Amino acid sequence: MSFADAVQQLHTTFASGKTRNVDFRLKQLRNLLRMYEENSAEMVKVLAADLRKHKQEAHVLEIDFMINDIRNTIFNLQEWVKPEKPEKTMVNIMDGVYIYKDPYGVVLVIGAWNYPLQLTLVPVAGAIASGNCVLIKPSEVAPATSRFIAETIPKYLDPECYRVVEGGAKETSELLKQKFDYVFYTGSGRVGRIVHQACNENLTPCTLELGGKSPCYIDSTADIAIATKRILWGKFINAGQTCIAPDYLLCSQQVQKQFLEEARKILKEWYGTNPKESPDLCRIINQQHFQRLSAMIKGANVAIGGDTDSQEKYIAPTILVDVSSSDPIMQDEIFGPILPIVNVENAYDAIRFINARSPALVMYIFTQDKKLQDLFIHGTRSGSMCLNDTIMQYAVESLPFGGVGPSGMGAYHGKYSFDTFTHRKSCLAKDFNMIGEKLASSRYPPYSDTKLSFLTTLLKKRQGFSTKFLPYVLMFGVGVATTLLVTSLMKDDE
Repeated sequence: MSFADAVQQLHTTFASGKTRNVDFRLKQLRNLLRMYEENSAEMVKVLAADLRKHKQEAHVLEIDFMINDIRNTIFNLQEWVKPEKPEKTMVNIMDGVYIYKDPYGVVLVIGAWNYPLQLTLVPVAGAIASGNCVLIKPSEVAPATSRFIAETIPKYLDPECYRVVEGGAKETSELLKQKFDYVFYTGSGRVGRIVHQACNENLTPCTLELGGKSPCYIDSTADIAIATKRILWGKFINAGQTCIAPDYLLCSQQVQKQFLEEARKILKEWYGTNPKESPDLCRIINQQHFQRLSAMIKGANVAIGGDTDSQEKYIAPTILVDVSSSDPIMQDEIFGPILPIVNVENAYDAIRFINARSPALVMYIFTQDKKLQDLFIHGTRSGSMCLNDTIMQYAVESLPFGGVGPSGMGAYHGKYSFDTFTHRKSCLAKDFNMIGEKLASSRYPPYSDTKLSFLTTLLKKRQGFSTKFLPYVLMFGVGVATTLLVTSLMKDDE
Protein backbone atom coordinates (compact mmCIF):
# COMPACT_ATOMS: atom_id res chain seq x y z
CA MET A 1 0.00 0.00 0.00
CA SER A 2 1.36 3.45 -0.91
CA PHE A 3 1.70 6.24 1.63
CA ALA A 4 -1.16 8.10 -0.07
CA ASP A 5 -3.42 5.05 0.19
CA ALA A 6 -2.48 4.45 3.83
CA VAL A 7 -3.23 8.05 4.79
CA GLN A 8 -6.50 8.04 2.85
CA GLN A 9 -7.56 4.82 4.58
CA LEU A 10 -6.93 6.47 7.96
CA HIS A 11 -8.99 9.51 6.90
CA THR A 12 -11.82 7.16 5.92
CA THR A 13 -11.67 5.43 9.29
CA PHE A 14 -11.64 8.70 11.18
CA ALA A 15 -14.63 9.96 9.18
CA SER A 16 -16.56 6.87 10.33
CA GLY A 17 -16.35 8.16 13.90
CA LYS A 18 -14.77 4.96 15.22
CA THR A 19 -12.03 6.65 17.26
CA ARG A 20 -14.34 9.26 18.80
CA ASN A 21 -15.82 6.65 21.12
CA VAL A 22 -14.10 7.03 24.50
CA ASP A 23 -14.54 3.36 25.42
CA PHE A 24 -12.81 2.42 22.16
CA ARG A 25 -9.90 4.76 22.99
CA LEU A 26 -9.56 3.25 26.46
CA LYS A 27 -9.53 -0.25 24.99
CA GLN A 28 -6.71 0.71 22.60
CA LEU A 29 -4.74 2.35 25.43
CA ARG A 30 -5.11 -0.77 27.57
CA ASN A 31 -3.93 -2.86 24.62
CA LEU A 32 -0.89 -0.59 24.26
CA LEU A 33 -0.19 -0.97 27.99
CA ARG A 34 -0.45 -4.74 27.59
CA MET A 35 2.02 -4.54 24.72
CA TYR A 36 4.54 -2.80 26.98
CA GLU A 37 4.07 -5.29 29.80
CA GLU A 38 4.17 -8.42 27.62
CA ASN A 39 7.15 -7.31 25.54
CA SER A 40 9.39 -5.61 28.10
CA ALA A 41 12.17 -8.18 27.68
CA GLU A 42 12.09 -7.76 23.91
CA MET A 43 12.18 -3.97 24.28
CA VAL A 44 15.27 -4.22 26.48
CA LYS A 45 16.81 -6.41 23.78
CA VAL A 46 16.19 -4.00 20.87
CA LEU A 47 17.42 -1.00 22.86
CA ALA A 48 20.61 -2.91 23.63
CA ALA A 49 20.98 -3.76 19.93
CA ASP A 50 20.64 -0.12 18.83
CA LEU A 51 22.41 1.73 21.67
CA ARG A 52 23.89 -0.95 23.95
CA LYS A 53 21.52 0.50 26.54
CA HIS A 54 21.68 -1.18 29.94
CA LYS A 55 18.52 -2.86 31.24
CA GLN A 56 18.17 -0.29 34.05
CA GLU A 57 18.34 2.68 31.69
CA ALA A 58 15.99 0.89 29.29
CA HIS A 59 13.39 0.44 32.02
CA VAL A 60 13.72 3.69 33.97
CA LEU A 61 14.13 6.04 31.01
CA GLU A 62 11.90 4.31 28.47
CA ILE A 63 9.75 1.27 29.33
CA ASP A 64 8.61 2.19 32.86
CA PHE A 65 8.19 5.81 31.77
CA MET A 66 5.80 4.70 29.00
CA ILE A 67 3.91 2.38 31.33
CA ASN A 68 3.36 5.07 33.95
CA ASP A 69 2.43 7.66 31.34
CA ILE A 70 -0.25 5.44 29.80
CA ARG A 71 -1.61 4.38 33.19
CA ASN A 72 -2.03 8.02 34.13
CA THR A 73 -3.91 8.62 30.88
CA ILE A 74 -6.20 5.61 31.41
CA PHE A 75 -6.96 6.70 34.98
CA ASN A 76 -7.91 10.25 33.94
CA LEU A 77 -9.26 10.09 30.38
CA GLN A 78 -12.94 10.05 31.34
CA GLU A 79 -12.40 13.33 33.19
CA TRP A 80 -10.23 14.92 30.48
CA VAL A 81 -12.79 14.38 27.72
CA LYS A 82 -15.62 16.15 29.55
CA PRO A 83 -16.70 19.49 28.06
CA GLU A 84 -15.46 22.49 30.01
CA LYS A 85 -17.92 25.07 31.28
CA PRO A 86 -16.05 28.38 31.41
CA GLU A 87 -17.32 31.30 33.45
CA LYS A 88 -20.06 33.33 31.79
CA THR A 89 -20.57 37.08 31.65
CA MET A 90 -23.88 38.82 32.32
CA VAL A 91 -24.62 38.90 28.57
CA ASN A 92 -24.74 35.10 28.45
CA ILE A 93 -26.20 34.43 31.88
CA MET A 94 -29.13 32.49 30.40
CA ASP A 95 -27.03 30.63 27.80
CA GLY A 96 -24.88 27.53 27.78
CA VAL A 97 -21.15 28.18 27.27
CA TYR A 98 -19.03 25.11 26.58
CA ILE A 99 -15.63 23.99 25.29
CA TYR A 100 -15.76 20.57 23.63
CA LYS A 101 -12.69 18.33 23.16
CA ASP A 102 -12.44 17.29 19.50
CA PRO A 103 -9.73 15.10 17.92
CA TYR A 104 -7.86 16.71 15.04
CA GLY A 105 -8.25 13.73 12.72
CA VAL A 106 -5.30 11.87 11.20
CA VAL A 107 -2.02 12.49 13.04
CA LEU A 108 1.56 11.80 11.92
CA VAL A 109 4.03 11.00 14.71
CA ILE A 110 7.71 10.97 13.70
CA GLY A 111 9.89 9.43 16.41
CA ALA A 112 13.54 9.96 17.37
CA TRP A 113 16.42 7.49 17.63
CA ASN A 114 18.00 8.39 20.97
CA TYR A 115 15.04 7.16 23.05
CA PRO A 116 13.42 5.31 20.17
CA LEU A 117 10.57 3.74 22.12
CA GLN A 118 9.60 6.49 24.53
CA LEU A 119 9.90 9.45 22.16
CA THR A 120 7.80 7.63 19.57
CA LEU A 121 5.11 5.92 21.64
CA VAL A 122 4.38 8.49 24.37
CA PRO A 123 3.01 10.99 21.82
CA VAL A 124 1.19 8.12 20.06
CA ALA A 125 -0.63 7.33 23.32
CA GLY A 126 -1.63 11.00 23.61
CA ALA A 127 -2.97 11.01 20.05
CA ILE A 128 -4.98 7.82 20.71
CA ALA A 129 -6.40 9.26 23.94
CA SER A 130 -7.58 12.34 22.05
CA GLY A 131 -9.48 10.22 19.51
CA ASN A 132 -7.23 10.54 16.47
CA CYS A 133 -6.14 8.02 13.89
CA VAL A 134 -2.33 7.79 13.89
CA LEU A 135 0.40 7.06 11.35
CA ILE A 136 3.59 6.15 13.23
CA LYS A 137 7.04 6.69 11.70
CA PRO A 138 9.85 5.31 13.95
CA SER A 139 13.42 6.46 13.39
CA GLU A 140 15.38 4.38 10.90
CA VAL A 141 18.61 5.30 12.77
CA ALA A 142 17.54 2.82 15.50
CA PRO A 143 16.68 -0.08 13.15
CA ALA A 144 16.06 -2.82 15.73
CA THR A 145 13.57 -0.67 17.62
CA SER A 146 11.92 0.54 14.41
CA ARG A 147 11.42 -3.07 13.31
CA PHE A 148 10.01 -4.00 16.73
CA ILE A 149 7.46 -1.18 16.60
CA ALA A 150 6.43 -2.03 13.03
CA GLU A 151 5.97 -5.72 13.81
CA THR A 152 4.37 -5.41 17.26
CA ILE A 153 1.93 -2.49 17.06
CA PRO A 154 -0.42 -4.27 14.58
CA LYS A 155 -0.76 -7.17 17.04
CA TYR A 156 -2.21 -4.91 19.74
CA LEU A 157 -3.81 -1.86 18.10
CA ASP A 158 -6.64 -1.64 15.56
CA PRO A 159 -4.89 -1.56 12.15
CA GLU A 160 -7.75 0.47 10.64
CA CYS A 161 -6.92 3.32 13.02
CA TYR A 162 -3.20 3.03 13.76
CA ARG A 163 -0.51 2.16 11.21
CA VAL A 164 3.30 2.02 11.22
CA VAL A 165 5.54 2.87 8.27
CA GLU A 166 9.31 2.49 8.16
CA GLY A 167 11.95 4.22 6.08
CA GLY A 168 14.57 6.93 5.96
CA ALA A 169 14.78 10.53 4.77
CA LYS A 170 13.28 9.73 1.36
CA GLU A 171 10.23 8.04 2.88
CA THR A 172 9.79 10.80 5.45
CA SER A 173 9.86 13.45 2.69
CA GLU A 174 7.20 11.50 0.80
CA LEU A 175 5.09 11.19 3.95
CA LEU A 176 5.21 14.94 4.55
CA LYS A 177 3.63 15.52 1.14
CA GLN A 178 0.44 13.83 2.37
CA LYS A 179 -2.40 15.69 4.04
CA PHE A 180 -2.39 15.23 7.79
CA ASP A 181 -4.47 17.05 10.39
CA TYR A 182 -1.60 17.26 12.89
CA VAL A 183 2.12 16.44 12.85
CA PHE A 184 4.26 15.64 15.88
CA TYR A 185 8.03 15.54 15.28
CA THR A 186 10.92 14.83 17.65
CA GLY A 187 14.47 15.28 16.41
CA SER A 188 17.03 17.80 15.21
CA GLY A 189 16.38 21.46 14.56
CA ARG A 190 17.57 21.08 10.96
CA VAL A 191 14.94 18.45 10.13
CA GLY A 192 12.43 20.27 12.33
CA ARG A 193 12.57 23.24 9.98
CA ILE A 194 11.88 20.94 7.02
CA VAL A 195 8.90 19.42 8.83
CA HIS A 196 7.57 22.87 9.74
CA GLN A 197 7.89 24.07 6.15
CA ALA A 198 6.01 21.00 4.90
CA CYS A 199 3.24 21.62 7.46
CA ASN A 200 2.94 25.22 6.31
CA GLU A 201 2.08 24.02 2.80
CA ASN A 202 -1.17 22.53 4.11
CA LEU A 203 -1.61 24.86 7.10
CA THR A 204 -1.18 21.80 9.31
CA PRO A 205 -0.62 22.47 13.02
CA CYS A 206 2.44 20.76 14.46
CA THR A 207 4.49 20.15 17.58
CA LEU A 208 8.26 20.22 17.21
CA GLU A 209 10.34 18.71 20.01
CA LEU A 210 13.86 19.76 19.09
CA GLY A 211 16.91 20.48 21.26
CA GLY A 212 19.80 22.89 21.55
CA LYS A 213 22.61 23.70 23.93
CA SER A 214 21.09 23.41 27.41
CA PRO A 215 23.31 25.31 29.88
CA CYS A 216 24.15 24.26 33.40
CA TYR A 217 25.37 26.79 36.01
CA ILE A 218 26.87 25.86 39.36
CA ASP A 219 28.21 28.13 42.09
CA SER A 220 30.03 27.71 45.40
CA THR A 221 26.82 27.65 47.48
CA ALA A 222 25.81 24.30 45.96
CA ASP A 223 26.68 21.00 47.60
CA ILE A 224 29.45 20.24 45.10
CA ALA A 225 29.58 16.49 45.80
CA ILE A 226 25.84 15.98 45.23
CA ALA A 227 25.67 18.50 42.37
CA THR A 228 28.52 16.77 40.53
CA LYS A 229 26.76 13.40 40.74
CA ARG A 230 23.52 14.85 39.41
CA ILE A 231 25.23 16.74 36.57
CA LEU A 232 27.34 13.76 35.47
CA TRP A 233 24.35 11.41 35.59
CA GLY A 234 22.29 13.78 33.45
CA LYS A 235 25.15 14.18 31.00
CA PHE A 236 26.32 10.58 30.62
CA ILE A 237 23.10 8.51 30.64
CA ASN A 238 22.51 7.19 27.12
CA ALA A 239 26.10 8.28 26.34
CA GLY A 240 24.98 11.91 26.37
CA GLN A 241 22.54 11.29 23.52
CA THR A 242 19.72 13.06 25.35
CA CYS A 243 18.06 16.24 24.13
CA ILE A 244 17.73 17.52 27.71
CA ALA A 245 21.26 16.60 28.82
CA PRO A 246 23.29 19.51 30.25
CA ASP A 247 25.24 20.57 27.17
CA TYR A 248 27.91 22.70 28.85
CA LEU A 249 28.84 23.82 32.34
CA LEU A 250 29.28 27.42 33.49
CA CYS A 251 31.24 28.00 36.69
CA SER A 252 34.17 29.83 38.24
CA GLN A 253 37.68 28.34 38.18
CA GLN A 254 37.45 27.66 41.90
CA VAL A 255 34.21 25.67 41.48
CA GLN A 256 35.68 23.95 38.40
CA LYS A 257 38.57 22.63 40.51
CA GLN A 258 36.19 21.18 43.12
CA PHE A 259 33.91 19.77 40.39
CA LEU A 260 36.78 17.96 38.64
CA GLU A 261 38.02 16.45 41.91
CA GLU A 262 34.57 15.04 42.62
CA ALA A 263 34.05 13.98 38.99
CA ARG A 264 37.18 11.81 38.96
CA LYS A 265 36.03 9.96 42.08
CA ILE A 266 32.46 9.56 40.91
CA LEU A 267 33.27 8.33 37.41
CA LYS A 268 35.70 5.76 38.81
CA GLU A 269 33.03 4.61 41.27
CA TRP A 270 30.42 4.34 38.50
CA TYR A 271 32.40 2.91 35.60
CA GLY A 272 35.66 1.63 37.06
CA THR A 273 39.21 2.42 35.97
CA ASN A 274 38.40 1.43 32.38
CA PRO A 275 34.94 2.75 31.50
CA LYS A 276 35.05 0.95 28.17
CA GLU A 277 34.59 -2.36 30.02
CA SER A 278 31.61 -1.08 32.01
CA PRO A 279 28.26 -2.62 31.00
CA ASP A 280 26.53 0.57 32.17
CA LEU A 281 27.74 2.86 29.36
CA CYS A 282 25.79 3.15 26.14
CA ARG A 283 27.47 3.45 22.77
CA ILE A 284 27.17 6.12 20.08
CA ILE A 285 24.34 5.29 17.69
CA ASN A 286 26.40 5.08 14.45
CA GLN A 287 29.72 5.92 12.80
CA GLN A 288 28.54 9.27 11.50
CA HIS A 289 27.78 10.54 14.99
CA PHE A 290 30.92 8.89 16.40
CA GLN A 291 33.14 10.74 13.91
CA ARG A 292 31.36 14.03 14.59
CA LEU A 293 31.89 13.69 18.34
CA SER A 294 35.49 12.47 18.05
CA ALA A 295 36.35 15.58 16.05
CA MET A 296 35.14 17.76 18.95
CA ILE A 297 37.71 16.22 21.29
CA LYS A 298 40.72 16.63 18.99
CA GLY A 299 42.79 19.65 19.94
CA ALA A 300 40.72 20.32 23.09
CA ASN A 301 42.10 20.42 26.63
CA VAL A 302 40.84 17.12 28.06
CA ALA A 303 40.66 17.11 31.86
CA ILE A 304 38.93 13.72 32.17
CA GLY A 305 38.39 10.93 29.64
CA GLY A 306 38.94 11.52 25.94
CA ASP A 307 39.41 7.86 24.95
CA THR A 308 37.63 6.63 21.81
CA ASP A 309 37.22 3.37 19.91
CA SER A 310 35.81 3.59 16.40
CA GLN A 311 35.10 -0.11 16.10
CA GLU A 312 32.94 -0.13 19.24
CA LYS A 313 31.58 3.39 18.67
CA TYR A 314 32.83 4.10 22.19
CA ILE A 315 33.61 7.51 23.63
CA ALA A 316 34.64 7.71 27.28
CA PRO A 317 32.87 10.14 29.62
CA THR A 318 34.88 13.26 28.80
CA ILE A 319 35.22 16.67 30.43
CA LEU A 320 36.94 19.56 28.64
CA VAL A 321 38.41 22.70 30.24
CA ASP A 322 39.74 26.03 28.95
CA VAL A 323 36.79 26.18 26.57
CA SER A 324 35.88 29.48 24.90
CA SER A 325 32.62 30.48 23.28
CA SER A 326 34.24 30.40 19.83
CA ASP A 327 35.40 26.77 20.07
CA PRO A 328 33.72 24.29 17.67
CA ILE A 329 32.15 22.35 20.54
CA MET A 330 30.22 25.46 21.58
CA GLN A 331 28.60 26.02 18.18
CA ASP A 332 26.06 23.18 18.04
CA GLU A 333 24.33 20.76 20.39
CA ILE A 334 26.88 18.11 21.43
CA PHE A 335 24.58 15.10 21.84
CA GLY A 336 27.33 12.90 23.22
CA PRO A 337 29.33 12.13 26.40
CA ILE A 338 31.44 15.29 26.29
CA LEU A 339 31.01 18.07 28.86
CA PRO A 340 32.83 21.36 28.17
CA ILE A 341 33.37 23.77 31.06
CA VAL A 342 33.25 27.50 30.33
CA ASN A 343 34.57 29.72 33.11
CA VAL A 344 32.54 32.71 34.30
CA GLU A 345 33.11 34.96 37.29
CA ASN A 346 29.57 34.92 38.67
CA ALA A 347 25.87 34.37 37.95
CA TYR A 348 25.55 37.71 36.13
CA ASP A 349 28.28 36.69 33.68
CA ALA A 350 26.56 33.32 33.24
CA ILE A 351 23.23 34.99 32.45
CA ARG A 352 24.87 37.28 29.89
CA PHE A 353 26.53 34.23 28.29
CA ILE A 354 23.23 32.32 28.17
CA ASN A 355 21.18 35.24 26.85
CA ALA A 356 23.65 35.81 24.02
CA ARG A 357 22.52 32.46 22.60
CA SER A 358 19.28 30.91 21.38
CA PRO A 359 16.77 29.90 24.09
CA ALA A 360 17.61 26.41 25.34
CA LEU A 361 15.32 23.43 25.71
CA VAL A 362 16.24 23.20 29.40
CA MET A 363 18.30 25.21 31.87
CA TYR A 364 19.95 23.71 34.94
CA ILE A 365 20.89 25.93 37.89
CA PHE A 366 22.82 24.68 40.92
CA THR A 367 22.78 27.25 43.70
CA GLN A 368 21.23 27.58 47.15
CA ASP A 369 20.96 31.34 46.77
CA LYS A 370 17.22 32.00 46.31
CA LYS A 371 17.84 35.46 44.83
CA LEU A 372 20.11 33.98 42.17
CA GLN A 373 17.55 31.28 41.43
CA ASP A 374 14.95 34.01 40.83
CA LEU A 375 17.45 35.90 38.70
CA PHE A 376 17.81 32.93 36.35
CA ILE A 377 14.07 32.13 36.40
CA HIS A 378 13.00 35.65 35.43
CA GLY A 379 16.09 36.82 33.54
CA THR A 380 16.48 34.01 30.98
CA ARG A 381 14.39 32.07 28.46
CA SER A 382 14.20 28.30 28.10
CA GLY A 383 11.66 25.57 27.46
CA SER A 384 11.88 24.47 31.10
CA MET A 385 14.13 24.72 34.14
CA CYS A 386 15.43 22.47 36.87
CA LEU A 387 17.00 23.77 40.04
CA ASN A 388 19.72 21.69 41.73
CA ASP A 389 19.18 18.56 39.63
CA THR A 390 19.15 17.39 36.01
CA ILE A 391 16.69 15.45 33.84
CA MET A 392 14.21 14.83 36.69
CA GLN A 393 11.79 17.58 35.59
CA TYR A 394 11.05 15.38 32.56
CA ALA A 395 9.40 12.75 34.79
CA VAL A 396 6.94 15.14 36.45
CA GLU A 397 3.75 14.42 34.49
CA SER A 398 2.02 17.58 35.71
CA LEU A 399 4.69 19.71 34.00
CA PRO A 400 4.48 20.39 30.24
CA PHE A 401 7.58 19.37 28.31
CA GLY A 402 8.58 21.41 25.27
CA GLY A 403 10.92 24.01 23.88
CA VAL A 404 10.77 27.67 22.97
CA GLY A 405 12.06 29.30 19.79
CA PRO A 406 14.67 27.13 18.04
CA SER A 407 14.40 24.46 20.78
CA GLY A 408 10.86 23.63 19.75
CA MET A 409 7.19 24.55 19.79
CA GLY A 410 4.31 22.94 21.62
CA ALA A 411 4.45 20.67 24.67
CA TYR A 412 3.29 17.29 25.92
CA HIS A 413 3.41 14.75 28.83
CA GLY A 414 0.51 13.79 31.07
CA LYS A 415 -2.64 15.76 30.33
CA TYR A 416 -0.58 18.04 28.07
CA SER A 417 -0.25 15.14 25.60
CA PHE A 418 -4.05 14.87 25.48
CA ASP A 419 -4.34 18.65 25.07
CA THR A 420 -1.73 18.71 22.28
CA PHE A 421 -3.75 16.37 20.06
CA THR A 422 -7.11 17.93 20.97
CA HIS A 423 -8.90 20.82 19.27
CA ARG A 424 -10.80 22.90 21.83
CA LYS A 425 -14.10 23.62 20.09
CA SER A 426 -16.03 26.50 21.63
CA CYS A 427 -19.82 26.42 21.66
CA LEU A 428 -22.51 28.91 22.68
CA ALA A 429 -25.92 27.30 23.25
CA LYS A 430 -29.02 29.46 23.34
CA ASP A 431 -32.71 28.60 23.56
CA PHE A 432 -35.85 30.52 22.53
CA ASN A 433 -36.68 31.90 25.97
CA MET A 434 -38.76 35.06 25.55
CA ILE A 435 -36.96 36.95 28.32
CA GLY A 436 -33.61 36.27 26.69
CA GLU A 437 -34.95 37.28 23.30
CA LYS A 438 -36.35 40.50 24.75
CA LEU A 439 -32.98 41.40 26.27
CA ALA A 440 -31.22 40.64 22.98
CA SER A 441 -33.70 42.46 20.78
CA SER A 442 -31.78 45.72 21.01
CA ARG A 443 -29.26 44.32 18.51
CA TYR A 444 -31.89 44.29 15.74
CA PRO A 445 -32.65 47.20 13.40
CA PRO A 446 -33.97 49.78 13.33
CA TYR A 447 -31.09 51.11 15.42
CA SER A 448 -31.43 53.93 17.90
CA ASP A 449 -29.49 55.75 20.61
CA THR A 450 -31.64 54.05 23.23
CA LYS A 451 -30.78 50.60 21.90
CA LEU A 452 -27.10 51.51 21.66
CA SER A 453 -27.05 52.80 25.25
CA PHE A 454 -28.72 49.63 26.50
CA LEU A 455 -26.28 47.36 24.59
CA THR A 456 -23.25 49.36 25.77
CA THR A 457 -24.38 48.99 29.39
CA LEU A 458 -25.12 45.29 28.94
CA LEU A 459 -21.78 44.52 27.27
CA LYS A 460 -19.59 46.65 29.55
CA LYS A 461 -16.88 44.68 31.34
CA ARG A 462 -16.95 45.06 35.11
CA GLN A 463 -13.92 44.19 37.21
CA GLY A 464 -14.56 41.88 40.11
CA PHE A 465 -18.10 41.06 39.00
CA SER A 466 -18.81 37.35 38.73
CA THR A 467 -22.01 35.80 37.44
CA LYS A 468 -21.19 32.43 38.94
CA PHE A 469 -23.87 32.63 41.61
CA LEU A 470 -26.20 34.98 39.74
CA PRO A 471 -28.68 32.25 38.72
CA TYR A 472 -29.10 31.28 42.38
CA VAL A 473 -29.53 34.93 43.37
CA LEU A 474 -32.17 35.37 40.67
CA MET A 475 -34.00 32.23 41.78
CA PHE A 476 -33.85 33.44 45.39
CA GLY A 477 -35.18 36.84 44.28
CA VAL A 478 -38.03 35.22 42.36
CA GLY A 479 -38.83 33.08 45.41
CA VAL A 480 -38.88 36.09 47.73
CA ALA A 481 -40.99 38.10 45.28
CA THR A 482 -43.46 35.21 44.95
CA THR A 483 -43.71 34.84 48.73
CA LEU A 484 -44.35 38.56 49.16
CA LEU A 485 -46.97 38.51 46.42
CA VAL A 486 -48.79 35.52 47.93
CA THR A 487 -48.69 37.12 51.38
CA SER A 488 -50.05 40.35 49.98
CA LEU A 489 -52.93 38.56 48.23
CA MET A 490 -53.82 36.66 51.38
CA LYS A 491 -53.97 39.91 53.34
CA ASP A 492 -56.24 41.41 50.70
CA ASP A 493 -58.58 38.38 51.00
CA GLU A 494 -58.80 38.91 54.76
